[in-house]
Amino acid sequence: MLSLRLAGGAHALVQLRRLLVAAASGGVGFLLLCTLADAAARSEPSPEPVARLLWCLLPLAATVQFAVAVARTDPTTRPRPGLSAVGLGPARLTVLAAVSTAVSCTLGSALALLVFLHLRGDLTGLPFDGAAGPLLAAGQPLPLGAVLTLLALVPFAASTAAALALRPRGTRREESFEFEGGEPRSEATPAGLPWGVALTAAGLALRSYTGPVATVDVGTHAPAGVMAGWALTVLGLAVAGPGIVYVCGIAVQSLRPGAVRLLAGRALMADAVRIGRPLGLLCAVSSAVVAVTVLAQDANWPRPFGELTGLGATLVLACTAATLLTSALEARHARAIIRSGLRGLGARSSTLRASAVLRTVVLLAVFAPLTWVVAQLATMPLRP
Repeated sequence: MLSLRLAGGAHALVQLRRLLVAAASGGVGFLLLCTLADAAARSEPSPEPVARLLWCLLPLAATVQFAVAVARTDPTTRPRPGLSAVGLGPARLTVLAAVSTAVSCTLGSALALLVFLHLRGDLTGLPFDGAAGPLLAAGQPLPLGAVLTLLALVPFAASTAAALALRPRGTRREESFEFEGGEPRSEATPAGLPWGVALTAAGLALRSYTGPVATVDVGTHAPAGVMAGWALTVLGLAVAGPGIVYVCGIAVQSLRPGAVRLLAGRALMADAVRIGRPLGLLCAVSSAVVAVTVLAQDANWPRPFGELTGLGATLVLACTAATLLTSALEARHARAIIRSGLRGLGARSSTLRASAVLRTVVLLAVFAPLTWVVAQLATMPLRP
C-alpha cells in the first residue's frame, strides 16, 4: 500500500513523463496492430508483413529506452532514508519501478487497441467511426492471441529493461567531482570513442558498398546492406557519444580557464556517460531523418508503413529527444549537491547559469555539424 501511495502521489512532472511513456507505447502498439491487419488482409503469404514487423523494432527500441530513462528519474524509485525499515529496500523499489513502467505501457497499449478498433469501424458511437477502414483491413478477423501478444511486447520489454537497469548492484560509483590537491577531477572516463568511430565508419562504408538506390530493387524492402549500415552507424554514434562529450569537457577547460569554463568543462566530463549516449542516439536519428528527407524525393525509396511511415519516424525522433531531455534532468538532479556546495562557497547564481549555457552551446556546436556530416555521407552513395 505504501508503494502504491508513493507511485500515485508523485509530482505532476513525474506523472506527465509517465503519460508520455503511455503515449509512446500506444503509438508502437498501433503500428504493430496495423502490421497485423496488413498481414490478415493478404490472401497469399508475403514477406512484406515481416519487413513491416522488423521496421516496428525501431520505434519499439526507442520507446523502451525512453521508458527506462523515465524510470531512472522517477523519485519513487530512489532509495531514501527510512524506506528500508518499512520494507522498501533497493530490491523492492526496483520491482516498483518495473511495475510502474508496465502499468504506463499497458495503458498505452489499451488505448492503442481502442483507437485501432474505432478507426476500423469495430467500435461505433464516436466521431470518425471506420475512418481508416480500408487502411486497417476493416472486416478482416484478427487472431485474438496475436493481438494480445503484440500489445504485450512494449510493456514486457520496457518493464524488463527498467528492472535490469535499476537492479541493485554492489558498490556503485557515480560520476562526481573529487578534489585532490585542490584540483577537481571526474571519475568516469569513457573509453568507447575509438570503437564508436570505427563502428560509424564501418556503417558508412557498408552503405557505400551497397550501391545507389537506382541500382537496387528497394520497393518496400530496403537493401540488407543499407539496413545493416544504418544499424552500425547508430550503434557507433551511441558508443562514441560519451567520449565526444568527455572530450568537449576537456576542450572547454583548456588554456587557462576561468570559473565559468572550468565549471562547464568539469560538468561535461562528469555527465559524459549519462547524457553522451542519448546525445549520440539523437545525432544518429536526426541524421537518418535528414537522409530520408533527401532520399524521399525518389519514388522508389521504401515507405515501410505506407501512410503511417511518418508516425513511426515521429515516434523514434520524439522518444529519442525525450530520452535526452530526461537524462539531462537526471544529470541536473545529480549535480544538485554540487551546486549547493558551490553556492555555500560563494559562487554566484549568474556564474552557474553561464556555465549551463556554455555547456549547451558547446554540445550544439559539436553535435549539430556531426549530424549534418553523417547525413551527407549516408546519402551520397545512395543517390542515383
